Amino acid sequence: MSDGPAARRGPGDPWGGVRPFSIKTKLGVLVVISVLITTGLSMIAVRTATELRFITVFSMIATLLITQFVAHSLTAPLDEMNAVARSISHGDYSRRVRENRRDELGDLAETINVMADELETQDRQRKELVANVSHELRTPIAGLRAVLENIVDGVTEADPETMRTALKQTERLGRLVDTLMDLSRLDNGVVPLKKRRFEVWPYLSGVLKEANMVASTRAGIASGSGGHTRTDVHLTLDVSPPELTAHADPERIHQVVANLIDNAVKHSPPHGRVTVKARRGERPESLELEVLDEGPGIPKSQWHRVFERFNRGAVPAPHGPGSDGGTGLGLAIARWAVDLHGGRIGVAESARGCRILVTLPGEPSASS
Repeated sequence: MSDGPAARRGPGDPWGGVRPFSIKTKLGVLVVISVLITTGLSMIAVRTATELRFITVFSMIATLLITQFVAHSLTAPLDEMNAVARSISHGDYSRRVRENRRDELGDLAETINVMADELETQDRQRKELVANVSHELRTPIAGLRAVLENIVDGVTEADPETMRTALKQTERLGRLVDTLMDLSRLDNGVVPLKKRRFEVWPYLSGVLKEANMVASTRAGIASGSGGHTRTDVHLTLDVSPPELTAHADPERIHQVVANLIDNAVKHSPPHGRVTVKARRGERPESLELEVLDEGPGIPKSQWHRVFERFNRGAVPAPHGPGSDGGTGLGLAIARWAVDLHGGRIGVAESARGCRILVTLPGEPSASS
């Protein structure tokens, strides 16, 4: 929640919340000036024997001119605020009121600008939430569709193993429907994690298998969903030691790995290779993940922008058949999931292509 105008004043504000030019002060000065003008003209009339009616006319004209000046200084900002408020009511949050006053209208202008900032932020978060939901629902839906199409086309039989795969995708879809709304609370950091201990090799093997299955499905579907349709890129898994275990939220880590693989495949050269490496971290049950591709890589000047939402990088065109520009959300979601674990994610040095390094803290230490 944003602070109000009074709270937003810094300690260097010489007025300390006291307005030397408040509207009440201006109106009081207007009355005093009007009285002084009338009194002065009356004294001049008495000493010079000028007719009182001329003095009255001159006094009224002078008072009206001063009143008009003060009234304009009060109504002009109100007209501007009215115009900005109308724009905001029509969904235009880009306009702001000029804050060049030290009176109640200046505070009102600041409050309107704060309101416009908050409404603009909420509107942007709403749009990003819709994009995130569609992005995250796409993977389990595509996986489930792949299984069902294979059964309908007679490629595979509806045996228990195949149906378990379909059930797994359905269960994951249900979990995503229940948890994706938590993205709206991304900035608050209050999304709960369901950490548990799991074996890394079979877990990552399932993620890579699902990625291949989804890519095969998308290859036959012409859509602008933003997911890759590459079937020529080879995915490899390197886990050391093979019995490696980790302590994390599997569902969130699935988001991380799936999005990193999706991004790496889209930027791989034809018949390239994407490697997923897993190593033990420094702390118990901690994990270090690497996703490496053989694409053009990311310029070092762009490393700090890689995980920004809707950032698609500086690559002018996708690489390889079936690749597209994507939505620019995958890496942002990966960073969000890693941040929830208290881990780190970033671009690392690599002799070739792009190398994304993820570090997960594992179990908390006894001292913490």
